[in-house]
Amino acid sequence: MSELLLADHTLIDGRFVRDVAVLVGDDGKITAVGPEVSLQVPDGTPRIALSRKALLPGCVNAHNHSFQSLLRGIADDKAFLVWRDQALYRYAPRLGREGTYVGALFAFGEMLLRGVTTVCDFFYLHDDSNDGAEAVIRAARDVGIRLTLARTMYDWDGAPKLFRESVADATRRTRELHAAYRDHPLVRVVPAPHSPHAASSEMVVAGAALAEELDTFFHMHVAEERFEVEETLANYGQTPVRWLESLGVLSPRACLVHCCHVDPGEVALMGEQGVNLLYNPNSNMFLGDGITPLTELLEVGVRVALGTDGGCSNNRVSVFDEMRAAALLQKVRHQNGTALGAEAVFEMGTRNGALLTGWDAGIIAPGRLADLITVDLDDLSTLPHLDLLKNVVYSMESTALSDVMVGGRWVVQGGILQTMSTREIGRRVAEITRDWTVAGS
Repeated sequence: MSELLLADHTLIDGRFVRDVAVLVGDDGKITAVGPEVSLQVPDGTPRIALSRKALLPGCVNAHNHSFQSLLRGIADDKAFLVWRDQALYRYAPRLGREGTYVGALFAFGEMLLRGVTTVCDFFYLHDDSNDGAEAVIRAARDVGIRLTLARTMYDWDGAPKLFRESVADATRRTRELHAAYRDHPLVRVVPAPHSPHAASSEMVVAGAALAEELDTFFHMHVAEERFEVEETLANYGQTPVRWLESLGVLSPRACLVHCCHVDPGEVALMGEQGVNLLYNPNSNMFLGDGITPLTELLEVGVRVALGTDGGCSNNRVSVFDEMRAAALLQKVRHQNGTALGAEAVFEMGTRNGALLTGWDAGIIAPGRLADLITVDLDDLSTLPHLDLLKNVVYSMESTALSDVMVGGRWVVQGGILQTMSTREIGRRVAEITRDWTVAGS
């Protein structure tokens, strides 16, 4: 059903304006934006007064591993390899389809309550099928979030068996999953060769070629940890980004995740090839990975989106948290308070995220998807309203997030998830994890 939304403040072209109405059509897209008297509103259209609220585009979580939310707290304050071996490798094989589904419900439900309307789930628990990926997709549809499923292509034999596939099988299954959801209004599928550590040269080339065939982006972890740089040098005689260039896969289709350890030459190469970055500042801090040279990458034209990463390498799923962290890290890195501003990181968490996950969303404009959130203007964390956008990035707490719309459907209202019982999600999480123990205990 069409709706006419009337908020006290609406974010248009990077600034909040008053007295603007947003008409949402039956197709889940924004039909028109402007003063109410200037819009041609169909008879009978409900008029939704969002009193004392601001209307914003929803956030996009451009990199996450939903099942890892079940591992939150299980290996905190541990070294990366302890986290990987004692948490990830220990418990992931126990999940099955039901555990994968519950983990995705948990992650996606919490994201919606934090203003995330689209998530890219980088998923690799395949077990020689697409069953796990289908469980994630079912969870997204049930809870009402928009999903890009980055189907991981992984062949490193040091990982548990359910992670691994041959190049041929990974390519075939990713192609089949993409075809199954090609025209779905809420689901997209893209290839995702895992990393220089966990995907062979053949797998990386196959993933990039499949993205070309399917006309999508491909996502890939790159240069997250120092050991990966050292390993890639030892195995291929090149740093990770240069190795990808030697394979011929750097292009505007490439969405590289993390890039904490890239040198100035690699930064320049990423700019020359039109590569994109999916940046996860809180995860990088949590694991002690390092600080990505974000301002240098922006200077050479790299487009940047923000992600939270998985729940065992970042205990929060808020993209607003990532906006704040991204700006503050660059300020302290350069010892310059003007290094990166609120407006830039807000665009990374909305418009850029939508673009790099394959959706026409992220801004409030005619023709865009109606993926919207409202913020309570009476919440103390938004006051004073001298520069509301900066407050949204730097001071706003989750208590201010009120309503969430995905594709014209209200999935959160008054801070309450409408599609699923959060109590029931919590019960199922407790059941799945009831006999798990903290790493090292």
